Amino acid sequence: MRIQPADMIDRLPTQFFATLVAKVNKVIAAGHDVINLGQGNPDLPTPPHIIEEMQAQASNPLHHKYPPFSGRLELKQAVAQWYKNEFDVDLDPEEEVAILFGSKTGLVEICQVLMNSGDVALVPDPGYPDYWSGVAVVDGRMVMMPLKAENQFLPDYSQLKQADLDRAKLMFLNYPNNPTAVNAPIEFYEETIRFAKKHEIVVCHDFAYGAISYDGKKPVSFMQLPGAKEVGVEFYTLSKTYNMAGWRVGAMVGNRELVRLINLIQDHYFVSMFGAVQMAAARAMTDSQQCVRDLVAVYEGRRNALFSNLHRIGWQAQPSQGSFFAWLPVPAGYTSESFSDLLLEKAHVVVAPGIGFGPTGEGYVRAALLSDEQRLAEAVSRIERLGLLAKGK
Repeated sequence: MRIQPADMIDRLPTQFFATLVAKVNKVIAAGHDVINLGQGNPDLPTPPHIIEEMQAQASNPLHHKYPPFSGRLELKQAVAQWYKNEFDVDLDPEEEVAILFGSKTGLVEICQVLMNSGDVALVPDPGYPDYWSGVAVVDGRMVMMPLKAENQFLPDYSQLKQADLDRAKLMFLNYPNNPTAVNAPIEFYEETIRFAKKHEIVVCHDFAYGAISYDGKKPVSFMQLPGAKEVGVEFYTLSKTYNMAGWRVGAMVGNRELVRLINLIQDHYFVSMFGAVQMAAARAMTDSQQCVRDLVAVYEGRRNALFSNLHRIGWQAQPSQGSFFAWLPVPAGYTSESFSDLLLEKAHVVVAPGIGFGPTGEGYVRAALLSDEQRLAEAVSRIERLGLLAKGK
């Protein structure tokens, strides 16, 4: 029997990081010491008190039964409390919080509950490639919003065509931004709400790095803005804040009707997540946040070490404002991919080529702050030995 995949399978974008991993594994298999700054997988463990809560809750027979389909109320209340504590945002745990299997799941589901074939999603370029996946699943069309250095890596809504705006159902935003590592000011969100209301476009703010910001500056939550709940939602994940990437816990908060729709589609996909995981996640969000402050201090130290070494060898780049990434311009004479390949083959240092995040990402590479300061310094020293950058330029 010949298996004929659905048309949707052919529409799915090529998994960019799968190709990168294959290249890296080949170099590792050849016996080289590779410093991998190419992926966004946290390198530090989940804090002990969260693990202990998980272990204790796993023995509770209550969690051996089906959990509530839309998630445990305790976790929804914890999400609402966290938003109140961190951003003074009031959320109704029952109707303004949806529990997700990691925020990535919700970013795909939001397309499924809003878009029909041919509808438009406004997508940041460069941006997180999995935004593309949700649009492809529903046979939608992406309109890229270029993020350029001269505009502080913020989209310029005035450049969008009216014909695209007429078809647009939703817009993805993400600050602190992956991959450009910038924060967005509150004025930008005010403009975004006016824009969304005028064109009736749902704002989907990906706040995955909302706890990670530097130089004493706190990122802005979209939910802080008056009118935000009217026009959109915010996606949050515990993956980065608490080093819980493998636990797959996230939330979508904001507009009540969108929360209802996400809960509805998830009723058809899932029976919620293991209750012990939910209770451990609730502990993470309601217990002392000192572990988060400690984590941000580690990343800030790494950022400082990386950029001081980059500037020492003549690689001029703007230090990251948030996230655990660095967005670095490629030397003249290289594309983002050719430069990344050269670093992997000659220096055994992995960075992600900017083109993998969208056409406007060309000319940059993304490095992750997910190795200790010594390894970051060693990575820069290896690059320095290639003689590609002139000091003082």
